[in-house]
Amino acid sequence: MPFANISPQLTPILLLSLSNVFMTFAWYGHLRFKDQPLYLVIFVSWLIAFFEYCLAVPANRYGSAVYSAAELKTMQEVITLTVFAVFSVLYLKEPITLNQVIGFALIALGAFFVFSGRT
Repeated sequence: MPFANISPQLTPILLLSLSNVFMTFAWYGHLRFKDQPLYLVIFVSWLIAFFEYCLAVPANRYGSAVYSAAELKTMQEVITLTVFAVFSVLYLKEPITLNQVIGFALIALGAFFVFSGRT
């Protein structure tokens, strides 16, 4: 395993976090460039998404040794929302609303239940 110095539990979390940064820029980064042609932002987004896949696929491959598929997917969603919330505020300059915080909290509660049954 290329991440021998990192715990098997932490490796997928780190890789998924990095992949989500790329994914968020690929999916939403172009919103600051609305004057650019759609074909161009699709192409640039696709190039960015390639790096996201280069991190997400190994994250799930290595993560499947210590987490179930449902746990990996849950982890992915929580990380996605966390990365997106930071991205939204810092990059898009959009505030997080109370309704969004409540929605994210409910998703986190769902994640708690997915992981609470872990043996």
